[in-house]
Amino acid sequence: MPYDLKPIDIDVESTEYLDEPGRGPTAGGDRWTLNFGPQHPATHTTLRMVMELDGERVVRVTPHIGYLHSGFEKLGEALDYNQYVTIVSRMDYVSPICNDISWHHAIEQLFDIDITPRCKVLRTILGELGRIQNHLLGVGAAALDLGAFTGFLYGFNEREAIMDVMDYISGQRFHPDWTRVGGAMQDLPDEEVFKRMVKSIIREKLPPALADLEGLCLKNRIFRDRVEGIGVVTHDEAISWGLSGPVARASGVKRDVRKDEPYLCFKDNWDGQGARAVDFKVAVATTGDVLGRFLVRLEEMKQSIRIIEQLIDHIPGGPINTYADAKAAKPPKSEVYGSIEGLIEHFQLVMTNRKWKAPINETYACIESANGEHGFYVVADGGPVPWRVKHRACSFMHFGCFAKMLEGHLLSDAVAVLGSLNIIAAELDR
Repeated sequence: MPYDLKPIDIDVESTEYLDEPGRGPTAGGDRWTLNFGPQHPATHTTLRMVMELDGERVVRVTPHIGYLHSGFEKLGEALDYNQYVTIVSRMDYVSPICNDISWHHAIEQLFDIDITPRCKVLRTILGELGRIQNHLLGVGAAALDLGAFTGFLYGFNEREAIMDVMDYISGQRFHPDWTRVGGAMQDLPDEEVFKRMVKSIIREKLPPALADLEGLCLKNRIFRDRVEGIGVVTHDEAISWGLSGPVARASGVKRDVRKDEPYLCFKDNWDGQGARAVDFKVAVATTGDVLGRFLVRLEEMKQSIRIIEQLIDHIPGGPINTYADAKAAKPPKSEVYGSIEGLIEHFQLVMTNRKWKAPINETYACIESANGEHGFYVVADGGPVPWRVKHRACSFMHFGCFAKMLEGHLLSDAVAVLGSLNIIAAELDR
């Protein structure tokens, strides 16, 4: 940091320096306190940062969270293993389907359930669509915050097609809440229509949109000046701060849960018959700055397209739920209407005084969401609802180091750094 400044305590309510009375902004001093957010366009949601400034140079930042008061984790103790999916999808609400997959991935590990090959492929495809959905808004909004309004439109328009896919499979555009313990709320209404919709996105809509984004931003001297060398995080700092996802990979940390702790179709023999894991490359940069994080997200979208291409024409047949193996998912309607056993099993899972007999155990499981390692720690006491639920939120980890990343930079750089972290406030408060 180019300034040798004495740390001082600030009363953020009165904006006066506690250990140097009379040296506040009103007394003619050269340091002053600025509230950045929570009603600032560049914070997007309810974030607040109390900044101590020396001119336009940021000396210290104190992040504040808690404005949403959501209580997401506490709600996990009151809702059963299927009902809670409607809550988790509202955490990182930019790509809700990823949250759904993460939650039921953890619960299926708790119950020791292996979902069907058809369900694995569909979850993988939808999870990668969710990654693209998140990154499109992430890079688009980052460009918008720096004045590139057209870049935001390039990214945001293509998200509508992904929303249409979510609407088609679940009936809801924004919060699909599609996954269930051992499967999904329903199978595809029409597999061929689903394939056509997905192929249109990855072959016709996304490639030109990504090319437009790259051409607009990366060839613009003003944009590059705003992002190169700003908010640098070194390789060792990224590890020590617990960063993950594009933020860590932009600093040279080659960790991706899809490769290091594979799940779904990222794992060899995912179908039980020797199928190989999908092939893709982990996007890694070394600069650790805002530009590096921007480039990693762009490359990850291209790799997601590559993953979907490998699966979209090879969706297995068979059931989507594991009813026959694990009795954890509701039986097919034919079983409910056609046999007394199916009817009993259906009511066992939906009656409030029955439901699951969970193992008395605890587990942690995670997936590679758009922003990094997204996981749940669940403690079960044998009842129909979890005893405790804790969420590893990517935004919570990344926002914790925002203050150190910004120290010594200009006030205007706060917008660039914050946009590169893609903070979602609902994940912060939980």
